[in-house]
Amino acid sequence: MHIVPGLKVLYFGTPVVLISSLNEDGTANLAPISSAWWLGQSCMLGLGNNAHTTANLLREGECVLNLPSSAMVGAVDRIALTTGKPAVPDYKVEQGYRYEPDKFSTAQLTEQASDLVRAPRVAECPVQLECRVVSAHPFGGSHATAFEVEVLRAHVEEGLVIPGTHYVDPLGWDPLIMKFCEFFGGGHNVHPSRLAEGWNMPHPRPSAAV
Repeated sequence: MHIVPGLKVLYFGTPVVLISSLNEDGTANLAPISSAWWLGQSCMLGLGNNAHTTANLLREGECVLNLPSSAMVGAVDRIALTTGKPAVPDYKVEQGYRYEPDKFSTAQLTEQASDLVRAPRVAECPVQLECRVVSAHPFGGSHATAFEVEVLRAHVEEGLVIPGTHYVDPLGWDPLIMKFCEFFGGGHNVHPSRLAEGWNMPHPRPSAAV
């Protein structure tokens, strides 16, 4: 039997992406997102219009999509309720967000120079995709923007590539997945989620060290 629960959130399960971009002053911003999908050498990103990353992408026209493994969940969670926008919107303050100008340090991650774009890569991420923005479209009324980006160069940890091919080994690649604001890897809930707490998601929180 099916019911109609009136779902607030439709994140049935998507990979977490750490998107790095450049701020107006040339410093780096880093933000976790989970609205991304790929086709060929292109990717569609969904970002709220109040996000600092949205302004950076519209202004700079480039970014890096860094894909963390499930083992990196602690780093992702450390910046889950942070924003690079100095004037934090009231609704985000109520959810527990705070302004953080140095996301890399807060996440305990390392900037790595890119080859083709100015935004840095995340050295610890097994997959890093240098991208340019192709187009931006209003999405979800006036609340969000859908970005089409082209992948200019893909960097993949050598141990994840099937020897002698151009393919990632699906058995070796364990991406961090977000399902309904909770973190999953290998089918298991791998870490308590600050974001789920901020959104008041009614899920059990397993204990884990941050």
